[in-house]
Amino acid sequence: MNRRHFLQLAACLTASATLLSGGGCSPVRPALKAPAISLAQWSLHRTLRAGKLTTLDFPAASRDWFGLEAVEYVNQFFADKAADKHFLNQLKMRADDVGVKSLLIMIDGEGDLAATDVLAQQQAIENHYPWVEAAHALGCHSIRVSIGDSGTEKGAALQSAVTGLNRLADFAKDYAIQIIVENHMGHSMDAAWLAAILNRVGRSDVGSLPDFGNFKGDLYQGTELLLPFAKGISAKTFAFNEDGTESSMDYLRLMQSIQQAGYQGYIGIEYEGEQPDEVAGIRQSQQLLQRTIAKLWSADALA
Repeated sequence: MNRRHFLQLAACLTASATLLSGGGCSPVRPALKAPAISLAQWSLHRTLRAGKLTTLDFPAASRDWFGLEAVEYVNQFFADKAADKHFLNQLKMRADDVGVKSLLIMIDGEGDLAATDVLAQQQAIENHYPWVEAAHALGCHSIRVSIGDSGTEKGAALQSAVTGLNRLADFAKDYAIQIIVENHMGHSMDAAWLAAILNRVGRSDVGSLPDFGNFKGDLYQGTELLLPFAKGISAKTFAFNEDGTESSMDYLRLMQSIQQAGYQGYIGIEYEGEQPDEVAGIRQSQQLLQRTIAKLWSADALA
């Protein structure tokens, strides 16, 4: 061993001994980037249905009303436009013009990808194809799908869901679009069931969209089960206490789980409260998220 190698080895051994003894410097954990906030179109569903806002104006509203620079669309509000290239080009241009990023489209009403009837499943898969193409045209990274809502027995639906998600993901791969599943309705509200499916699928372009408000059972445990697969998060809110905290769930605990999981994507506001002023509800949701993120991620940066 030459002198240079000897000195390198000695330095390594000394550093190891220091760490093992608890003295000296401790390993430095790089601070994680704080997640950004986006706005789910569903938060303004009453405003949209009343004709007071259009999908084409939604990106600008997100920016002008809330200062948010990323949005999540819901296909219900432009259900007949999946293959309308002119509309999609207009929507992309509107978003680009105001510096708003289009993240995903939430798909409803196109069939159950976990259907055990072969023809029904095939139809559901094909129904999603135009939305994959629409998401690609808008510059999104994903479409959100639902599974397990057709009343099929849970065990049979599990294997069918694996098949359906894989087949849709195979199609979407050519468009660089991911398939993400929300705990949205039916069996998918069982986080353990959904996590088992995502484990079996086992591919990087299929993931989860945990929604705080849609779990059967413990929402904190359910969120933790889905976080390893998360490619987006729906921060559901309903009502607020006088101090601005959400009245039905512990946001600090939920956000701590997100931080511990190392999630660094967007967290989408999905206000679903009963107060008629949706804009006010979104602002309360935004303030809650901003306070909680600042508290946790600032502390993380100093750790």
